[in-house]
Order: sequence, then C-alpha cells, then structure tokens
Amino acid sequence: MTLRVSGGANAYRLLDVGYSISLDRALDLLATSAPERVRPVRGEAAALQIQNPPVSVTLGGERVTLQGRAYDAEVAARIFDFGVVSLCLRVQAPPEIEWDAYAEFGSAVDADAVIPVLLEHHARRLFDRIAPAIERPNMAPVREDYVVFRLREVLGEDGSRLTSDALLQRVDVAPLVLNERRELSAKAKDELLHHRFSYYTDDLALLSWDNALVLDPANGATDVEYILEFANAQLLELRYYDAILDAEIPKLYDRIEAARGRTVWLFSRRFSNLLGEMQRLFADSTELVERVENSLKVTDDVYLARIYSAALEIFRGKEWRAGVDRKLTLVRETYEMLNAESQAWRAEALEVAIVLLIMAEIVMAFFR
Repeated sequence: MTLRVSGGANAYRLLDVGYSISLDRALDLLATSAPERVRPVRGEAAALQIQNPPVSVTLGGERVTLQGRAYDAEVAARIFDFGVVSLCLRVQAPPEIEWDAYAEFGSAVDADAVIPVLLEHHARRLFDRIAPAIERPNMAPVREDYVVFRLREVLGEDGSRLTSDALLQRVDVAPLVLNERRELSAKAKDELLHHRFSYYTDDLALLSWDNALVLDPANGATDVEYILEFANAQLLELRYYDAILDAEIPKLYDRIEAARGRTVWLFSRRFSNLLGEMQRLFADSTELVERVENSLKVTDDVYLARIYSAALEIFRGKEWRAGVDRKLTLVRETYEMLNAESQAWRAEALEVAIVLLIMAEIVMAFFR
C-alpha cells in the first residue's frame, strides 16, 4: 500500500490590465461578489509589510476534464493596485488518492490547455466589471502562469499523518514540481530541495520556476500561496515594463534621427515633443516599478519572509529589475543628451539673432 494524499492543485494566470487600479473603487464595483481585503494571518506574517492589500473575490465555478474525468473547480481572483489581476482555478483531487495517481493528476493540471483559456475568459469578464476603477485600462499581452500543488495531508500505510521530512524521504517530488518524466540527477534534486521551507513538522513549501508544492493542514488558501501570488504579480510587472522599454527605445532612436534630418526654422524646437514623451515614459516606468517593489516589504528573516525572498530569487526578480534599470538609464541619458543638444541649438540661434541685430544696427547707422 502506498501513501495517500488529500489535496488538489491551483492553476494561476496573471495579467496586466492597466497602469493602476483603485482598490476601493474595485470593492464597490464587485460588491455583489463579496470581495474582501485580506492579509497573511500567520504570526510570522508581521515580518511582511503590505501597504495596500489586494482585493480577493470569488468568480464562480467551472467544470474541467482531466485524464478523462470531470472535476468541479472554483475560480477566484486577486486584484493588485499596481495594475495586475491574478486568476486562480482551484481543483480538488479525488479523496485520499495514492501518491503516484496524485502526481499524474497534478501534471495533468499543469499541462492542461483548457484551464488557461477558462482563466482568460474570467479575466476579460473581470476586466469589464472593474474597468472604471482602472487608470489607463488595457489588457497587455504579457502573461504569467504558475501552478501550486496543494496538499492538506499525506497519510502513511497505517493511516498516520506523515511529517514533511518523512514525505520527502518516502517519495521523489522532483518529477512533479519540475514537470519532468525522465530520472533526474542527484544534483538537480539537491538544487530543488535547496528551496525547501518548513516551519512546523506538518508544513512544507517547495519552490521552482513554474510550480510549487505546498503542504499545509489548513483548509482553504494558505499564506504561502498568497506570498507566491504576490511575487508572481511583481514579476509580471517587471517583465511587462521591460517589454515596453524594449519596444519604445528603438522607436525613440528612429524619431531622433527623423527629427535631426528635418529642416527647421531658426527658433523652432525640433525635440520638444520627443523630449516630453521621453520624460513621461521615464516617469511612468520609474513610478510603477517603485510602487511594485514597495507594495510588499520584508522586515525580518522568518518563514513567510524567507519564502518570499526565495521566490523572487527563483523568479530572477533582481535580474529583471536590473534590466529595467539599465533601459531607464539609457532613456534618461538619451533625454539629457537631446536636451543638451536642444539647449545648444537655442544658444546658437540666440547668438545668430544677436549678430543679425548688430548688423542691422550697423546698416541703419550708414543710412543715417
């Protein structure tokens, strides 16, 4: 007899829907769906400072088919003030399913092509409902997908509940979390276990780039899932603004060359519109990235804070932020260069004007 599992899987899809969202306004617009503002409830959550807690709302039920079997699922959403909505489809595995069967169930959720379509459908309906609360509403093409394999308990052959240490000793969780079918090397397994966290004997959080395994006896969504969702939302915004800057910088260079090639009048301001657009791009990007990073702060190195920091490390949050910073620096330096060039052009035009006035005075003196 093998291990038996009680749990399910949660599939996430995160989207950018605008520059920012008024959460108070969103609460009013979603009043019929009983939205709420929630924070992590564990004692060690005091190490996390969340300036503007996101709005959580249940959107309804769905029916999904996995491995030829139909399952009832629940769809929920979390709305972040920096312009991100996170959709989650929660589906429960059959009760007390054997571990190998659960691993196949989890892999089926991860690989299913219909779930993202369902979440996309709910995202568009939610977007329409909260559009008045969104500043500059627009559903960007960037998406972030993540799956959490959620366990409430794992029972041994004698019916006793296994600890997280016993679970990792009894089964190989790497194929499930890393979505691999072939046997992994010992080094690959060790690297996965490096991102393993436990606070009590019966909880576990095992993180990877695309998936996480969470063991927690509590019913409903856990604080660990909350933190992972928050980290994914921040990652999405960094990816989104990195893509915006990638698209805008070549356009700026083309417009600079076009502006330099135009014939201009003596006192015309050839770069004025371009400088204004560059200034807005820099200001908007800087403000949004700072708001994203300041939305959640870690004040101490405890359980949830360690999970959050590890998630940002795995998601390469620092590398994405460094890439955005480099591009913003390039925009700023280009702005300063164009502004200096514009100032030099105006100074030269002023000198020419002074010379013309002097020549006019000389000519007038001859006629007198």
